[in-house]
Amino acid sequence: MPSRILALVRHGQSEWNDKNLFTGWRDPDLTRKGIEEAIRAGTMLAEAGYQFDIAFTSVLRRAQHTLELMLKELHQTGLETIADQALNERDYGDLSGLNKDDARAKWGEEQVHIWRRSFDVAPPGGESLKMTAERVLPYYRSSIEPRVLKGERVLVSAHGNSLRALIMQLEGLGPDEIIKRELATGVPMVYELAEDGSPIKRIDYESATPSIAEFA
Repeated sequence: MPSRILALVRHGQSEWNDKNLFTGWRDPDLTRKGIEEAIRAGTMLAEAGYQFDIAFTSVLRRAQHTLELMLKELHQTGLETIADQALNERDYGDLSGLNKDDARAKWGEEQVHIWRRSFDVAPPGGESLKMTAERVLPYYRSSIEPRVLKGERVLVSAHGNSLRALIMQLEGLGPDEIIKRELATGVPMVYELAEDGSPIKRIDYESATPSIAEFA
């Protein structure tokens, strides 16, 4: 198993994902399906032979619960774990807690689409993806990347938008590319990094036959 491994996992389905609500920094737990997704993610990592040296997560319950379930499947329940709000989901501000259909009825479908899918336009009282990246990436550079570059295997359980910020950095994607990137719940993405922190390859464990992307 190579060193300099960074595994990223979006939390399993949450109660508010199931209800089609904007979640952001609100703190619902996993649904039964989300629990199953987290267990499956841990099982796939274990079957692929991964063992980790440290784990990082947000301060939100759905990400932490996902991590706990994965670590149980990996037989690493005592693994050193660091939780930090820098890895929290994007803050949806005034949209938080609203049904997405209700938000479209209130502000209009086009405006809600702009808030959801633009890179640098924030909803009222909330964060854009650009603002999310401005807190995620300094934390990655100061706390996560140095551990990977020391040769450690690092597991991160976080959220769709905080992980998009990391993927944007790792893969050198532009704003138009990253906002189109969909991240499924409970699907591990494992990066092997070079000595300078650039990605060598990414393995996506979406099925029994993982897909591999190699980087020049």
